[in-house]
Amino acid sequence: MAHLYISAAHKSSGKTSVSLALCAALRQRGMVVQPFKKGPDYIDPLWLTQAAGRSCYNLDFYTMEWDEIEGLFGSALQGADIGLIEGNKGLFDGLDLEGTNSNAALAAQLGSPVILVLDTQGMTRGVAPLILGYQAFDPDIRIAGVILNKVGGSRHEAKLRAVIEHYTDVPVIGAVQRHADMHISEQHLGLVPSNEVSESQAQIDRMGEIIAPQVDLDALWDIARSASPASAVQRDEPLAVAGDRVRIAIARDAAFGFYYSSDLEALEQAGAELLPFSPLCDRAVPAADGLFLGGGFPETHLETLADNPAMAASIRAFVESDHPVYAECGGLMYLCRQLTWNGKQGKMLGIIPADVVMHERPQGRGYVRLEETACHPWPGGNEIAAHEFHYSALENLGPEVEFAYRVTRGYGVDGEHDGIRYRNLLASYAHLRDTGRNHWASRFVDFVRANAADRSGH
Repeated sequence: MAHLYISAAHKSSGKTSVSLALCAALRQRGMVVQPFKKGPDYIDPLWLTQAAGRSCYNLDFYTMEWDEIEGLFGSALQGADIGLIEGNKGLFDGLDLEGTNSNAALAAQLGSPVILVLDTQGMTRGVAPLILGYQAFDPDIRIAGVILNKVGGSRHEAKLRAVIEHYTDVPVIGAVQRHADMHISEQHLGLVPSNEVSESQAQIDRMGEIIAPQVDLDALWDIARSASPASAVQRDEPLAVAGDRVRIAIARDAAFGFYYSSDLEALEQAGAELLPFSPLCDRAVPAADGLFLGGGFPETHLETLADNPAMAASIRAFVESDHPVYAECGGLMYLCRQLTWNGKQGKMLGIIPADVVMHERPQGRGYVRLEETACHPWPGGNEIAAHEFHYSALENLGPEVEFAYRVTRGYGVDGEHDGIRYRNLLASYAHLRDTGRNHWASRFVDFVRANAADRSGH
């Protein structure tokens, strides 16, 4: 199974645009492309999923064991012609001094040849020592080619190619000229998610058409075929739960779209039927046994959310009737009294006694570690590795609030706690990932199933 790793010297080199454009170009050639994203991320996988037409899976050292990464990688590649892994940050960037969780470490363990995307703005001869340094820094990493990005024109490209050919043995796989259509708009948390861009598919198609004549796709294919064979070991599936299937309503629209593909699959495998609905457009929660309010950007839609009192009343009734509800980050914000951002203020659901205020700088960002308290509603938990990324903070939090987590790494709600518990609702800033160490999906489905059984008298 052919695969390759798209990385960069540093973040903001344009590797996400190049990655999804390559997915689109290869797909336009009739190839089946399986995308992956290194680390915790929701926005890039949304774009990569749409570009490839196959669910993008996250590979993350912090929340997953190595055999689990290997199993997920091998099983997801089944039926694909080529796998494309987009890195995060720079090739050698990571949490520790040895780089054990870096892009380079993941590429080495998967046996993936690396394509280095280089932002060449303002650069000519300096590109050579950059490439040579990256080659020498870790001989176990095979930099199989470079893609010159944001090239200033044909003369600039010719100079760069001449320098690289003279000083290095790394082939130039492509040179991508600066082009407005190769740029994805950004907002306060990074790229605008594809579920908020009405013309996202047209933009992706255009990016594929732009990059196809500028990158040697045949050479890229040859490099991908030189990768180490992916393991045929099947991934460790979430634990199956015997019992009746349950219906879980899940918020999915432009305001709420942050869900891991593997987590949704884990919920279904545990016995849940997922019922998508829109808090922006619909007037009521679907008839369901449980509710999942994922992350997203409620702040960019605060007026629309505030102007839908029917949905607010429906969700409040769902919570007050003791139905199980799980909410992450954006979902937590939506459950509070009001939301303030950029001088605008909107009334939210009023279920959690707190006000949400957006700040210019992140209030919580990165990996977190949580210890469950006695008031966690789902039985069978332990210490949890997760992540958070929020510019918002909760103010005027009521003293009656109970917390389901103690934060041992990260910030959460107040630097010490996360996971607000009210009735059968659990809402936190932490984004969970269903893994071998944290089968949260089956725990939540179990909780929903037990609650449904109690309601029916079984």
